Amino acid sequence: QVQLVESGGGLVQIGGSTRLSCVASGRTESILTINWYRQAPGKERELVAGIRRDDDDTTYVDSVKGRFTISSDNAKNTVYLRMSSLMPEDAAVYFCNAVAWAGSDARFYWGQGTQVTVSS
Repeated sequence: QVQLVESGGGLVQIGGSTRLSCVASGRTESILTINWYRQAPGKERELVAGIRRDDDDTTYVDSVKGRFTISSDNAKNTVYLRMSSLMPEDAAVYFCNAVAWAGSDARFYWGQGTQVTVSS
């Protein structure tokens, strides 16, 4: 089992910046990737960014490229999402997700989510 706890976010002005943190605990050695998803009201949950644990390879959805940066501190079992140049469409609940080995299968684990509100 892997447990994930997000923090950060809150109210941010348009064009502002903030940083989200995701701390993993439990069987962290089984984690393959950690991702950030977001879900705005009335919309589907979408993958925003991901980072692979073994080589720190990253991926981003096109709408956040150049504005968001995902990084990890494996010693702290923490993944960060630095969000800059925030726009109203970035407002959502952001969820940390881990893909981890569980025996011969991969399992998804989720945090509880943290709200990011973007205001003018």
